[in-house]
Amino acid sequence: MTGVSRVEVIVPRRPPRVRPWIGMKRVLAVRLDAAGDVLMTTPALRALSATHPERLTLLTSTSGAAVAELLPELDDVIVYDAPWMKEGSGGGDPTSDRAFIDGLREERFDAAVIFTVHTQSPLPAATMTYLAEIPRRLAHSHENPYELLTDWVPDPETDQPLRHEVRRQLDLLAHVGIDAADDHLSLHVPDVASRAMRARVEGLGIGPRDPWIVVHPGATAAARRYPPDRFAEVLRRLHLRTGWPIVLTGSRGERRLIDEIRSAADGLATSLAGQLTTAEMAALIAIAPMLLTNNSLPAHIAGAVGTPVVDLYALTNLQHTPWAVPSRVLSVDVPCKGCRRSVCPLGHNRCLHAVDPRAVVDAIIDLAAATGMPMLRRAEAGAPITPAEVPVLAR
Repeated sequence: MTGVSRVEVIVPRRPPRVRPWIGMKRVLAVRLDAAGDVLMTTPALRALSATHPERLTLLTSTSGAAVAELLPELDDVIVYDAPWMKEGSGGGDPTSDRAFIDGLREERFDAAVIFTVHTQSPLPAATMTYLAEIPRRLAHSHENPYELLTDWVPDPETDQPLRHEVRRQLDLLAHVGIDAADDHLSLHVPDVASRAMRARVEGLGIGPRDPWIVVHPGATAAARRYPPDRFAEVLRRLHLRTGWPIVLTGSRGERRLIDEIRSAADGLATSLAGQLTTAEMAALIAIAPMLLTNNSLPAHIAGAVGTPVVDLYALTNLQHTPWAVPSRVLSVDVPCKGCRRSVCPLGHNRCLHAVDPRAVVDAIIDLAAATGMPMLRRAEAGAPITPAEVPVLAR
């Protein structure tokens, strides 16, 4: 047979299966990820709070709870390390999980919204809220959830995310008629933590108008850590070009990493690793003129408190860049970007490790100039500031 042409048929996406949320009095927001993910959900939490429920409760992980305590939108926080999440992967206890669901049922929530990244299935959490007899249940889902979700938004993101994580969660709520008046991240820094950090910084000889920088070299995932020797080179070059005081931060488990970097940088920085609570870390970043960090919680804290941030951004997850804050995002484009792996599957970490320390210092100085941060010392002669490679992510 000749002359027969093939016709390509494109099956349209399923439409959302949703109804408006009106008059929900007791609302459960489910965000079982880490603290940074919880912070990126704060615009959506604020939109939920603006519907004036009698109670807005966040169900989150142990990691997420550390920052959830600083969120003014919430009335309650429930901590649960779910067995289907990374933080709960140490071994489940079905008896304990059944008792937890019974406890949720007793709370008599009217509605639950399940916030996930695009690679996660909401169905375990949907099953939990279904068994807890929560009448309305909303989430994105790639799979048809049938009766597990009363309000289903088919997930449009497949191989590569199309939206920033903040936008994704706001769009989910918009499907049930909940719109946000604004989209900034939010976090309340307790006065006691703020006063303590101001005194701590003053004790380091840093005045209220002096330029200085917080540097956070750690990250929970190995793929998101800039190499220690390169961090040390950044600190040495930054000191030569600016003379700024440098304050290093990190968790208790990152003390050895911070000590290694500080030693390799000839002791040019002060280390506060392992000495700060989450509230004190937020307070320190809030009073700092600038932050240098890997893609980790401090980058999102900076977004919440308005501190300019230079983000050494591994391209493992493309939708978590700094949100609505002056920033420079540094990486090297690679074919394997968007791998979503905690450890580089190819073993080279080129998207992050190939970032030149000189480009990092240039980005810091460029951002300082753009935000009006004063210099203590002129840049080295013959060392022009050149644009760093910055991937653009549409909001």
